[in-house]
Amino acid sequence: MTVYSYKATDKSGKFAEGTIDAPDYQAAIEQIRQLNYFPVKVAEGKNASKVSAGLKIPLPSFGATVSTKDLMTITQQLATLVDSGLTLDDGLSTLVKLAETEKIRSILSDIRKRVHAGTSFADALAEHPDVFSKLYINMVRAGEAGGMVGEALSRLESFLEKSVILKSNIRSAMVYPIILFMVGASAVVILITFVVPQFAKLFEDMGAALPLPTQILMSVSALIIEYWPVFFLMLLIGTGIFKLQTKTNRGQRWRDGLLLKLPLIGSLIRKIEVSRFSLTMATLLKSGVPVLQAMEIVQSILINRVISDAIGNLRQALKRGKGLSGPLQEADVFPPMAVQMITVGEASGSLDSMLTKVSQTYDKEVEQAIKQLISLIEPVMILFIALVIGFIVISMLLAIIGANDIVF
Repeated sequence: MTVYSYKATDKSGKFAEGTIDAPDYQAAIEQIRQLNYFPVKVAEGKNASKVSAGLKIPLPSFGATVSTKDLMTITQQLATLVDSGLTLDDGLSTLVKLAETEKIRSILSDIRKRVHAGTSFADALAEHPDVFSKLYINMVRAGEAGGMVGEALSRLESFLEKSVILKSNIRSAMVYPIILFMVGASAVVILITFVVPQFAKLFEDMGAALPLPTQILMSVSALIIEYWPVFFLMLLIGTGIFKLQTKTNRGQRWRDGLLLKLPLIGSLIRKIEVSRFSLTMATLLKSGVPVLQAMEIVQSILINRVISDAIGNLRQALKRGKGLSGPLQEADVFPPMAVQMITVGEASGSLDSMLTKVSQTYDKEVEQAIKQLISLIEPVMILFIALVIGFIVISMLLAIIGANDIVF
């Protein structure tokens, strides 16, 4: 038997904590529920840092901003509390009590005070636009209008969880290529700035005629060592100009249009945006948000400006009474399979369900595309670094061999 400490609430919202003996974590959860308590935190020993089955992630620590994972955790906790029978006011009060930092306590306390004073939950969330997006607020507003706040929060939690998983997959896949690039780049810099100059002095003292590859290497090394501040300044200026240009509408369209034309990367971006569009639209439509309002929200959360503008054109077409599938096909930004699935869903009157299937389909394709891209990036990067280092080594060897021929 293992001792588990827990924090829980009853149906009236009263807070309770204690310890129980159970063979495993799931058994501990069941025992707490048999006591007519709703488990909020359960952990081995005295520190309840592990959350319950419905709340698998501990309360986050807020910094200057709130990450998607933090928001997902709060949404998950509040949805579970509301579904357990607590009122929204009591659920927020419970989260305030469980807050582990002053930052999260301040945000939740302010929302709870506004709700307690009679402000709608959506309006209270709107007072924190840096934390809660338009998508989040509008879905809560639709849930309030239909008396389904708990269901709206559950759908939001599912949406945020998929976003977290997608970001996590991309970050995890990029760890090895980034490390490989940093190590390779560091090796090249060390060779050019420290090793090659030593050989340059040696060859200069010997007075031997250097092969062309060695001359090129020596010239590049001398140029970098002599003018590296200028190159660094030019890099900073170029980066600044690029950032300023891409902040304009025209610059963003040019950059995003270029990305869509790149092999593999363009296809991956399309699949990511299709998944985000489909999941968001499905979630909003199921929550009762009108289709035009849903399109406006979707347009604001898409990252690629070219695709976002295309969605804006779709919205205008819907205003003119056209369906979704026709203008979507004319936009020529989504893959044909996605357009076909949406067409079928619209014709059968099950657009929200089909959009969910589209999202699930492209979630899998995104995962496969990321793996494929990474599997190609790694050998290309290794080959490039090997060629650069190989050129440096061969240039040095040619000069050494030539010098030995002169000596002997």
